[in-house]
Amino acid sequence: MALDYRRCAQEIFSHLGGRENIISAAHCATCLRLVIADNSKVDKKELEDVEGVKGMFESNGQLQLIIGTGTVNKVYDEFLDITGMTAATKADVKAAAAARQPLPKRLIKVLGDVFVPILPAIVASGLMMGLVEAIGKASPAFVNSDWYSFLDMVSGAAFAYLPVIIAISTARVFGGNIFLGAVVGLCMIHSSLINAWAVAGMKASQIPVWHLLCFHVKAVGYQGHVIPVIIAVWIMCMVEKWLHKHVPEMLDLFVTPLCTVLFTTFITFTIIGPIFSTAETYILHGAQLLITVGHGVGAAAMGAIYPVTVVMGLHHMYNVIEAGMLAEKNGINIWMPIATAANFAQFGACLAVAVKTKSHKRREIAFPSSLSASLGITEPAIFGVNLRLMKPFVCGMIGGAVGAWFGSISHLGAKAYGVTGIPGLLTINHIPLYLVELAIAGGIAFALTMVVWKEDPAEQDHPKGEEDVLDALVEEKEEPNKEMPVLIRCEAGEVHAPAYGQIIPREEIKDETFASGVLGDGVGIEPEVGLVVAPFDGEIANVAETGHAIGLEGPGDMELLIHIGVDTVKMKGKGFHPLVKEGDHVTAGQKLLEFDRDEIAKAGFPDTVVVLLTNSDDYEEVKCYGDLQKEEE
Repeated sequence: MALDYRRCAQEIFSHLGGRENIISAAHCATCLRLVIADNSKVDKKELEDVEGVKGMFESNGQLQLIIGTGTVNKVYDEFLDITGMTAATKADVKAAAAARQPLPKRLIKVLGDVFVPILPAIVASGLMMGLVEAIGKASPAFVNSDWYSFLDMVSGAAFAYLPVIIAISTARVFGGNIFLGAVVGLCMIHSSLINAWAVAGMKASQIPVWHLLCFHVKAVGYQGHVIPVIIAVWIMCMVEKWLHKHVPEMLDLFVTPLCTVLFTTFITFTIIGPIFSTAETYILHGAQLLITVGHGVGAAAMGAIYPVTVVMGLHHMYNVIEAGMLAEKNGINIWMPIATAANFAQFGACLAVAVKTKSHKRREIAFPSSLSASLGITEPAIFGVNLRLMKPFVCGMIGGAVGAWFGSISHLGAKAYGVTGIPGLLTINHIPLYLVELAIAGGIAFALTMVVWKEDPAEQDHPKGEEDVLDALVEEKEEPNKEMPVLIRCEAGEVHAPAYGQIIPREEIKDETFASGVLGDGVGIEPEVGLVVAPFDGEIANVAETGHAIGLEGPGDMELLIHIGVDTVKMKGKGFHPLVKEGDHVTAGQKLLEFDRDEIAKAGFPDTVVVLLTNSDDYEEVKCYGDLQKEEE
């Protein structure tokens, strides 16, 4: 009997908690994709029993109902008619699901998206800057050499022009023109402005002021700042997109860039700038008051808060405190041990991530970033690792607080300013106690991170077993999938085997939904190894929250489902280890997922790897493995 599409849509709607509980709806080749306001109002058990629904899973904030190729679009049309909703694309649903994430998580994701691409630049600069600074303190004669000037210039370039790099990356994240973003970043550190690091030692009367309409703007740059740059470029992207929609095409090329840059820079210098300037003043006065609180309590508070001011780009202003302390008779800089504790704690947290992570990619970032932090340059560790994972960042704040408290009650101080971490050994008044402070701050942060932080299994690399035949085939090959047979061929391209084992026809898969072809044409693989690799170059469309299935989009808009086992959704993720996440771009032969065949057998399910081209109806001719073998014969 043919499926009653309207009845199916009506029953689905009746179990979703009402129209107000549905934020967005779209469909792909096989699934109805929904973004729900409150998942507790959804009757998931009843949804699974709706006639026409072949399965259900949640992924990245989306509720996905498997209905089948050629059917889901008809159910979707009825669903829109019943709910009164307008059609949405998969991208719209992804955006709506992302918008449902808590605000702090979204903000941290933005910082991560901005900083990850620029990490190589700031990690390299941070390491070189710390080393050059340390050598300069150890050998004053070197400071006057040409080599020192050259290395100082090279090492400081990324940080001196950091707002430009951040602006370009932010424009990319928010979909704006990266070159307009670069212009905004350049305006914020223009040579006609007073350098942000130099202004700390100047009197107010020495700072030039622009009178723009009703605003009095200090002509000061934003060197070292992060948040105001991101906010400014976000505004720029919104303005640019609005103008593209409203300015006639004939004038767009001239009007949009001009108005975008002019409006953004005006808002930045008249509103965003003063807000952060005022914040700097309050934080500076607050820090000065806190470090005078007795028994090290104030120092502990600043040791915890310091990394937050680094995130905001306000930490350069502390030079005023340090300079003032050294200017006093018999002056000693007691601020330096506080900053050192905070920085070294972030080093300890980052090092713990490097030690504990099972992701080779994350380890490659964390180790050099932690080394940079130990030398006093914490931006790579904070933005590249700790803040993105949050728990290591908080553990670093705790370690910094305890270390700063110890430094305060031990009366530690420095004879110079601007140097923290290991190079601080050259300026500190009591080296043994300083080493104890480093051990306390870094050790506590390291230990807490090792205990508290748990890595997402999807981000881990798992060790290769002795019998991992597939690994041997896909590693160290110029063409990773050359040794793997072609399972599916259509005019869009080829799908290579994503797993090693015996290939069986789709009809022999021990699941009626897969075997019938309702979800698309394909084959099954009886695996000999618990590893799945990418069958082509493409993008991860979705990863089941239980880890047992992955959807991919490939050449020619091919949509592929790789499903491990039959009824394995009931295992609730046990034994499955995805190595990728939605939105990742993958190359042929790249590891996608590992699964434990023994766990699947113990649960009593077949471990057949199902490989289906879910939009096979979109192509005139789709040939699967059996037919391809006959052609070769």
